[in-house]
Amino acid sequence: MADLTVTITESVTINGAVRGSTNELTTSDIVDTFERTVTCTHSETTIVAEFGATPHAAGSNLDRDNVKYFRITNLDSTNECEVAFVGSATLYQVRLRAGASHILCNGDDILLAEADTSPSFGTLEDLASVQVRPITSNNIQIEVFAASV
Repeated sequence: MADLTVTITESVTINGAVRGSTNELTTSDIVDTFERTVTCTHSETTIVAEFGATPHAAGSNLDRDNVKYFRITNLDSTNECEVAFVGSATLYQVRLRAGASHILCNGDDILLAEADTSPSFGTLEDLASVQVRPITSNNIQIEVFAASV
């Protein structure tokens, strides 16, 4: 077992004053990691990760109950993409500019999409898959990293 340490640092100097902070998250008892770089073809949707109740249910499954850290990064230097985080009944999407990342710290009870602007803070659902579609007519590369207990 190992500790996963994630450090996020923001730093910007405006009018001679440095702004930003550094935050660190440590997750103990990590026993599995998953890392891949995937070329996502323009005009196509690419499933870059799948989650299930157990990893042996399908060869590509990450055990959603044990995932404690998930990061997806757009490795392209110019082009953006959309990323869909698909649950059992709903999904939410984000746009990643070139070089940007999106981080989740669980795989179970992680998302709830709603069609209005009033959060219900209702029952969250499990993550089923993460899917990527480039916005432009160029292929892009995506990096995925997950750590599980």
